[in-house]
Amino acid sequence: MKKIYLDSCFVIYLVERVEPFSSLITNAFAKNINSIFCISPLVRLEVLVYPMRNNDRDLTKNYEDFLAELEVLSITDKVFDQALQLRVAHGLKTPDALHFATAMVYGCNEFWTNDDRLSKVAGSISINLFNDLADVSGGGDSAKPTLGER
Repeated sequence: MKKIYLDSCFVIYLVERVEPFSSLITNAFAKNINSIFCISPLVRLEVLVYPMRNNDRDLTKNYEDFLAELEVLSITDKVFDQALQLRVAHGLKTPDALHFATAMVYGCNEFWTNDDRLSKVAGSISINLFNDLADVSGGGDSAKPTLGER
């Protein structure tokens, strides 16, 4: 069975219904109905900061409910070692290195991200559902919201 690691942005777009991204993700989920969707505890940390900081209990619950449906992959010493190698070889930021290292260590077949820098490192397992959107809008990366914009 195919394992798909979701970068934090995918969870945010889906749970917060950020269009047109959430529709693309919903369609991609439907096409991969028999896959196992995975996250690490780092995804949970990244997506819950905003609703908890703003004391938004409904949004926090929506995230918790969604995250409960995904397979959580632990960040082990082996993951940290792999992340270290990714940082050394590619200059990735620590969170990015941890996300991709987790996917690698657990044998994920696909890594869904909208981070083009991370996509280059992830190579053939990287899936960026939003590339066509950026091309159509003419916005490049600026057409894709990021964690920092929250």
